[in-house]
Amino acid sequence: MVKFRVSLTDSQITNKSHFVLIIHRDFDKFMIPNITYKYVICTMQVEKMANQSSNDGAPKETSFNNRKDELEEDKLTRKYNLVEEMNFLFVRIVKVIDFPNIPNLYIEVKLGNMKATTIYSESKLSWNQVFAFEKDKIHADNLVVLVKDKTMPINMFIGRVQFIVGEIPTRRPTESSSAPQWYRLEDQTGANLDRGALMLSLWFGTQADEYFPQAWCSDTTRISSDAIAYTRSKVYMSPTLWYLRVNVIQAQDLLLRFPPESSEIFVQADLGTLRTRTCFSKNKSAKPFWNEDLMFVAQEPFNEKLVLSIVQRTPANHVCLGTYTTNLKDVQKRTNDMPAESFWYDLDQPGMIGTAPYAKFASKLNARISLDGGYHVSDEPIEYSSDYRPSSKQLWNSSVGILEVGILKATDLLAMKMGGRTDAYCVAKYGPKWVRTRTIVDSLSPNWNEQYVWEVYEPFTVITIAVVDNNQLDSGSRARGTRDTIMAKIRIRLSTLERNKLYTHSYPLIGLHPFGVNKMGEIHLAVRFSTGEFPWSFNMFRFYSTTPLIPSMHLLLPLSPKQFDNLRNQAARIIETSLSRAEPPLGREVVSNILDMSSDVWSMRKGIANYCRIMSLTSDFIAFWKWLEDIKLWKNSFESFLFIVQCLIFVLYPEPMLPLACFYFFVIGLNNYRKRPGYPCHIDATLSCVDTATQDDLQEEFDLVPTQFGGEHLRRQYDQLRRIGRNVQIQANHLANFIDKLQSLSSWRDPRATLLFLVYCVFGFLVTFFAPFKFSMTIWILYYLRAPRFRNVSIFSVGNLFDRMPSNEAFIL
Repeated sequence: MVKFRVSLTDSQITNKSHFVLIIHRDFDKFMIPNITYKYVICTMQVEKMANQSSNDGAPKETSFNNRKDELEEDKLTRKYNLVEEMNFLFVRIVKVIDFPNIPNLYIEVKLGNMKATTIYSESKLSWNQVFAFEKDKIHADNLVVLVKDKTMPINMFIGRVQFIVGEIPTRRPTESSSAPQWYRLEDQTGANLDRGALMLSLWFGTQADEYFPQAWCSDTTRISSDAIAYTRSKVYMSPTLWYLRVNVIQAQDLLLRFPPESSEIFVQADLGTLRTRTCFSKNKSAKPFWNEDLMFVAQEPFNEKLVLSIVQRTPANHVCLGTYTTNLKDVQKRTNDMPAESFWYDLDQPGMIGTAPYAKFASKLNARISLDGGYHVSDEPIEYSSDYRPSSKQLWNSSVGILEVGILKATDLLAMKMGGRTDAYCVAKYGPKWVRTRTIVDSLSPNWNEQYVWEVYEPFTVITIAVVDNNQLDSGSRARGTRDTIMAKIRIRLSTLERNKLYTHSYPLIGLHPFGVNKMGEIHLAVRFSTGEFPWSFNMFRFYSTTPLIPSMHLLLPLSPKQFDNLRNQAARIIETSLSRAEPPLGREVVSNILDMSSDVWSMRKGIANYCRIMSLTSDFIAFWKWLEDIKLWKNSFESFLFIVQCLIFVLYPEPMLPLACFYFFVIGLNNYRKRPGYPCHIDATLSCVDTATQDDLQEEFDLVPTQFGGEHLRRQYDQLRRIGRNVQIQANHLANFIDKLQSLSSWRDPRATLLFLVYCVFGFLVTFFAPFKFSMTIWILYYLRAPRFRNVSIFSVGNLFDRMPSNEAFIL
């Protein structure tokens, strides 16, 4: 904040106005009341009045143009300019004084047919609660604030204060909050009470008001006080996660409890509730050797302990030979591929009964333990992740833009509860930042009109937005552990958005459930990706071409697919636990669904969808092959003749081939520019094959491991899986036969065929060595594309020889 003295002159304003403003960094977006901007003289005299001392102690003069860049430094400062402005009447109840201490005292606010009550006071007659009534739903002229006792009849009250709605002031977003004032209470006849005063404040404001996130909105006033926290909007942050690498090398001087020949020795690692172990040592002695990496996901501030245990196992017993415990805060951190330092750690041996719990002894463990900050700890599928930054902030690049999302409303939602009710809220996730809108109670067309901002570090990222039905508003549902219901979700990839363009569209909510697929409604969003000059500068070319998508640590020390999958599950569980402990908690089912933890589960629907994707990509090649066959059969003589001439030109003059190919792709891209979509790419129901999925396929997709089905249903699913496996086996058999035939060409399994193949090789060597390449290619093209009248089905072909090559299929049982 910077304080300025501003002088404005206007031909339409008779008096010269001098006033002091608090100028925000986005000064050009704020409105000054009672000033028409088109009449303001552009020659504004702005005198800086901040406490900046100079050499002579005099204040410096600063023009608006000189301050413009500095005022726009904070890119995350934004107004509510993507969403519709919603006006509310705010009533802030603070406390009462000079009043008997009644344990069951509470305040009731009545506005027409809308009513809101505070919680019951216990000792101090203080509440400090804020209520927000939507202005469009106000149809009363008077606002009545009643002081009541729980033991009194419902139509009786102790005292009241009345206000005329039309006289309540309006508060601008740039103004300070309204100060609460004392109001004398009056009885039912309108006479002032001898004792008692109520402190409150009233004003009209918007959803940008600072009290709006904590206010009890008019649609949630019927909710109990213990459930109101579950209706408020919140911002959550995922914990910062690191990979913990434990390279177990070897141990020495172990006191073995069993003969090493009949037992196995391994190292077990425990971090909190997570546990993993090494393979069995091949060196069965008191000096076992492993040299194996054990990986964990650890979260800052690293308060957990790592416990390494050497275990000797027999079929009947497991015995711990020694343990080593360390705090994660003491573990070495590294951000590059340099190996961590190796240490010999003294082991502690569990003592016997009646002795000290742990006693020092000579056994040692050699290991490297490090926290790797050069990796990106993935909690989402890598192909549509919302963040690719490494764990260590030292390796972060500067942001490339700002993502602004306005969650406007939803329309035509399906009823999720008895009585045709839906209590919907939205959850959006991008990077480590999660946002949750307020819950609109009992509405099938909720209006949220909330706006959120994220910093963007990589355009090839996806934001996920889900619509959820709130099942935590009833104490009975919370006691039973009822989970929230995820109605549907959408994803938007940022790299498909144009620079600084505002997209305001509605997106279909396709709900996938075990009982079928439904359209759950539509969600209306306003999305803008602001990147400044980044996309059209040289930095864009350098960023896309030279900057790897994932941190370089993944390329220098890659993780195996099994490790990556296991670590992703660990990261998801940590985030679920962290967000479920927040207030209000974000349910584990919501976090798991947005992170798409079931993306790698077997699904017939996804298998068909991936097959269709592959066929759509190969359709152009298949069409070209069919067209080439038509050319070969001379179905269109003129077209076949032109194609042969073109091929001969490329053979005789190959120099323009590559330039023409580049120009061809350039023309295709330029032609597709006119056909580019005018809306962001999002989840496609047709691409997902949800319209062709059967109920049995969906039930199998949502089934757990081990399966929850049995009887006839399980038999049908098993038979279907066998049919799919049969088709896969047939294709795999064809591929194996082809590879076997290639190997048989020179393996002398069939001596006559191999001898003939060698003759072909000698003939090919002589032809290609003595005949010019252009001559050979011309002869081959003319031979391959010869007219049908010159063809003979029994003519000699190399394919006949390949078909006769033996394979190993005949020798498989």
